[in-house]
Amino acid sequence: MCPSVAKTFWRFPRAFWTANTVELFERAAYYAVFIAITLYLTDVVGFDDVAAAWISGIFSAGMYFLPPFTGALADKLGFRRSIILAFFLLSVGYFTLGALPYKAIVPAALVVLMFGGSFIKSIITGTVAKTSTTETRARAYAIFYGMVNVGSFTGKTLAYPIRINLGLTSINFYAAAMTFLALVVVFFFYRAAAAEGEGKSLSETWKAFVRVVTNLRLLVLILIVSGFWIIQQQMYATMPKYVLRTVGPLASPEWISNVNPLVVVSTVMFVTHLMRRVRAITSMNVGMLLMPISALLMASSPLLESAFGTSIGLPGGITAHPITIMLIGGIVIQALAESFISPRYLEFFSLQAPKGEEGLYLGFGHLHSFFSSILGFGISGYLLAAYCPDPRTLTPEQALTAYDQANYIWFYFAAIGLASALALYAYAAVTKKMDSLRISPAGAEQ
Repeated sequence: MCPSVAKTFWRFPRAFWTANTVELFERAAYYAVFIAITLYLTDVVGFDDVAAAWISGIFSAGMYFLPPFTGALADKLGFRRSIILAFFLLSVGYFTLGALPYKAIVPAALVVLMFGGSFIKSIITGTVAKTSTTETRARAYAIFYGMVNVGSFTGKTLAYPIRINLGLTSINFYAAAMTFLALVVVFFFYRAAAAEGEGKSLSETWKAFVRVVTNLRLLVLILIVSGFWIIQQQMYATMPKYVLRTVGPLASPEWISNVNPLVVVSTVMFVTHLMRRVRAITSMNVGMLLMPISALLMASSPLLESAFGTSIGLPGGITAHPITIMLIGGIVIQALAESFISPRYLEFFSLQAPKGEEGLYLGFGHLHSFFSSILGFGISGYLLAAYCPDPRTLTPEQALTAYDQANYIWFYFAAIGLASALALYAYAAVTKKMDSLRISPAGAEQ
């Protein structure tokens, strides 16, 4: 890249770079806490696996449900005031989560975090949109998503040594420090690039939501794709407790989960280019069919253990437990599936929306993450209680055999993945038939 082109590539206003910098801080805080959230709720706060799962699922679901509404509010308040409020809420929420680990307080702290985080999602993406032009928008969003992935990777990387050396509670204080640093940055450097009062009102946003969820065609698609994300949610819902309880307390679910963003970043451009000439639904079907394979890989660790024992040598003098190896293998396949699905999902979703109203409906295109958070975490809690229970609830005799069938958890998610893949294939066939019946060969409505 020649110097003049490079200079143009990075030329965005200060609000853009400030927003992306604090997005990195926010994601580093969020993912450090989120990878350990169910552990914290059981091991420190004292909830059982089922209650911890439902609380975590509702918290995650709120992060995906609220942004259209907090975004409408941010448009009225102004981005600068809203982003300062958001980071204040996040700083208070994370600090409270660590300082007051009581059953009566923690859910309230999570609600505060839910609102603060949902403001951030809408404000940062709004800032990126309003500080870029038609010519620079693709580049602007590429930089934004790069910051998201760097923040996610950094947060989970740091969460492991913090948990091991300082304890689970300290992760919340680390997150509070990161969001407070972001608060200082936005207070001194962030100047809103958007005029106030430009967006939809809360009532208009609610009406748009109602129209989406009462559109049966779109609602069915959202629910089907939720099956894919239910399995993805297990990186946070099931995997941390599963690997710590079956491998040992020094296992690193934080670093294992980092395999996902590494593979996505490494493959998404290649996969998108490879599938550029095929229909969006074809690319999505490939990804959906990979998901049950990923869950079956995770379930197959006993086969590897029976062949090689509990410690397998890897290149570079590294050894790993068969459970760790198969979890990583499954996450690699999940990440590949995400590369096939995510870039094409919104394209396919927009094709299902009423003509001329695609923008309105795309605002709620990520409702699948709302449903998958609640269902994915909720299901996880019951499966952990049944197949991989909290060791503190076991007698010494029970502990000897309590985890013999822990890998069965992944068979349930393999079944969910296969059912979702078949449902998406049927959905595409049915909607194609419906569209062909509605439109005559000449292109006129029948």
